[in-house]
Amino acid sequence: MSKFSYNVTSDDAGYSVKEILRRNFSFSARLMTKFKKNDCILLNGKAVRVNVVPDSGDIINIDFPDEKSDFIPQDIPIIPVYEDNDLLIINKPAGYIVHPTKGHPAHTIANGLSRYMAKTGQVFKIRFVNRLDMDTSGLLVIAKNAHCQDEIVKQMQGKNVQKKYTAVVCGILENDEGTIDAPIGKSNDEAVARGVTPSGCPSVTRYTTLKRFKSGYSLAELSLETGRTHQIRVHMSHIGHPIVGDRLYGGERIWLIERQALHASSISFFHPMTGEHIEVSIDLPDDMIDLLNKLK
Repeated sequence: MSKFSYNVTSDDAGYSVKEILRRNFSFSARLMTKFKKNDCILLNGKAVRVNVVPDSGDIINIDFPDEKSDFIPQDIPIIPVYEDNDLLIINKPAGYIVHPTKGHPAHTIANGLSRYMAKTGQVFKIRFVNRLDMDTSGLLVIAKNAHCQDEIVKQMQGKNVQKKYTAVVCGILENDEGTIDAPIGKSNDEAVARGVTPSGCPSVTRYTTLKRFKSGYSLAELSLETGRTHQIRVHMSHIGHPIVGDRLYGGERIWLIERQALHASSISFFHPMTGEHIEVSIDLPDDMIDLLNKLK
């Protein structure tokens, strides 16, 4: 269970518990209602009504209500790289859908997380903060309560979350750095592929060329200013440098790698509960290292 604690100060004099929480924090109205309904708000260890006025030195605690997801536990690899009572960040392998869909009702990361919770004695509702395509590997952030999810989403909207990806692309990137500013949309609601289209949503991708290979490929680091579906894949294909192995967007090279060579390599943000700056990075997976060795 996630827990929250706040020491009442002299600056809070005369304010009720509800007003103190509203002044100092950004719990959503929906979450506050849930706290009150489940007697989650404690003052010096005892459940209280939110209109109580505390004294300086009192301690307000919130025990987040237990919630759980009902995904069938399955033996899907879950590789934690950061975890506390509020957040879990994993290194997602390529080849797995993040969340069950009509076409993929099982064998997803969510199913693996259900098994991971059972093994580690945890119970929380699975809330994915970011999403990765099935064949994209790398960092995936899971919030263990609604407040953490809401707060990181707000940070994303305020451009305070930094995400970097590593990709191998077809062709030699001429510029050491570049910005791709091109709207992304799809031709109809049933289409899987996206494309650059005047009627699409504004989309901006920045890239830095890390290495050029004489064999006709480049290694790049990419960051997103927007978060459209398939954004990096669409943008790199749009400028004539599709990601190696990307069958959907023109980079298929099955003799080099069997999936798109795209890896979510780092992420940074402010912890929703502590305010601490969190920065996590991971190495390339084995198949991308093998690919780079082939290109040398």
